Amino acid sequence: MSYDLSNMVEVELKQQDDFLKVKETLTRIGVASRKEKILYQSCHILHKRGRYYLVHFKELFLLDGKDSSLIESDIGRRNAIAKLLEEWGLLKVISNNHQDPIAPMSQIKVLPHKEKSEWDLIPKYNIGVVNK
Repeated sequence: MSYDLSNMVEVELKQQDDFLKVKETLTRIGVASRKEKILYQSCHILHKRGRYYLVHFKELFLLDGKDSSLIESDIGRRNAIAKLLEEWGLLKVISNNHQDPIAPMSQIKVLPHKEKSEWDLIPKYNIGVVNK
């Protein structure tokens, strides 16, 4: 399966330093294992050729040419997170491929910044690191 940037949600940042705000915020949004207080980060912000994209970590594996089990519920979570970040004023979605499907917020944990130290925040993909 060929996977490229056109499959992803392109976003626009209001200011250059918003990249770091979005990046940090995304570390606190994902799928939680409540009993162990572990949060698995769902999405990342990708800067590619002067453009920005909100991507599910499984999309990044596909971009790297690796196997990935990207399914509709993953895309739904990505789309819900894009909508949430837009509602918060952190970015503006400029592509049209984020409207369907949208996962219910009950499938997504948003960890308040003040609780960050109480949880293990685990990314499943590290941008800029060779992922195996």
